[in-house]
Amino acid sequence: MAQETTLILLKPDCVARGINGEVLKRFEDEGFRIRGCKMIQLTDALLKEHYAHIADRPFFPTVAEFMKSKPVIAIALGGENVIAHVRDLLGPTDSQAAPKGTIRGDFGTDKMTNVVHASDSTEAAAIEIERFFHHGEIFSY
Repeated sequence: MAQETTLILLKPDCVARGINGEVLKRFEDEGFRIRGCKMIQLTDALLKEHYAHIADRPFFPTVAEFMKSKPVIAIALGGENVIAHVRDLLGPTDSQAAPKGTIRGDFGTDKMTNVVHASDSTEAAAIEIERFFHHGEIFSY
């Protein structure tokens, strides 16, 4: 198994509902370690970069408005096989299809208000971590 670091964004619905600690506890209960953490307000430029794969789609303005509606908490989460394991813990993107016991199944409401973004590959994780964290903001311990 490989040691990896993934990007987690606790989305505006997670922050607004005050369930950040519960979500983080689920990750830490699996043995994952927080390597970096900060609350930020997303900008249009950052959202266009992060969601470049959908920025030209008609629904993108709705996604952008939601993601700017409240701050998000960006987390660099490390551990063995963390990328795939976190995605299993989250459940499907559509919270309505996510089984109970998964983070999205327990806390999400639909495809957009689904509590957490998580990187989907090692390549995406590296790019996303660099996008949200500056040099010196990721720690090993």
